[in-house]
Amino acid sequence: MSVVSNRGSLENENTSDQRYVLDIYPLSNYYFGSKESIPFKDETLHDRVQRMKSIYAVHGLRTCVEAVILVELFKHPHLLLLQVRNSFFKLPGGRLRPGESDIDGLKRKLMRKLSLSEDGNEMDWEVGECLGMWWKPDFETLLFPHLPPNVKQPKECTKLFLVKLPVSRKFIVPKNLKLLAVPLCQVHENHKTYGQVISGVPLLLSKFSFNIIDP
Repeated sequence: MSVVSNRGSLENENTSDQRYVLDIYPLSNYYFGSKESIPFKDETLHDRVQRMKSIYAVHGLRTCVEAVILVELFKHPHLLLLQVRNSFFKLPGGRLRPGESDIDGLKRKLMRKLSLSEDGNEMDWEVGECLGMWWKPDFETLLFPHLPPNVKQPKECTKLFLVKLPVSRKFIVPKNLKLLAVPLCQVHENHKTYGQVISGVPLLLSKFSFNIIDP
């Protein structure tokens, strides 16, 4: 296997810190299938806001965890995104259950949306560092990459985690979702198409050296 880096070969790297070297495998290494659709909880934005208010009244701050997963295509890093109703895009993930840890919750969501079963018997997911956090001061759609100083009771926190793929695995996606590989250069600052969080992912990944591993 040959290794290609977006910052030159590893032998020429000036740093020996391997924490920021991210191996990326070709999209062709992975297999894709489908399973039964999963129900959508909200039909309208109003329904979503009302549901969030009800949950907040019982459990307080809502915490969501989302996965940043990369593959290689055309010698460029691509981000795996789920497309919902052929209209908007999401990172794989979702809301934590009360008392659930970030890592356990993200693995559960990945099993539900990207794996055949949800019982944890498949290959485990390698959840890495938290790349960033976004905050909702209120129940509206506006998000902040920091908690505004005047906000004492935020309504939602979204955490992005780097998830590293093995050299090969099988993705099983619900029929009412589409799993797409989108180039980072297309996502970068494209707020109109991908929203605040997704369009900011390339900046969060800027500290990494991408090593594209070819078969």
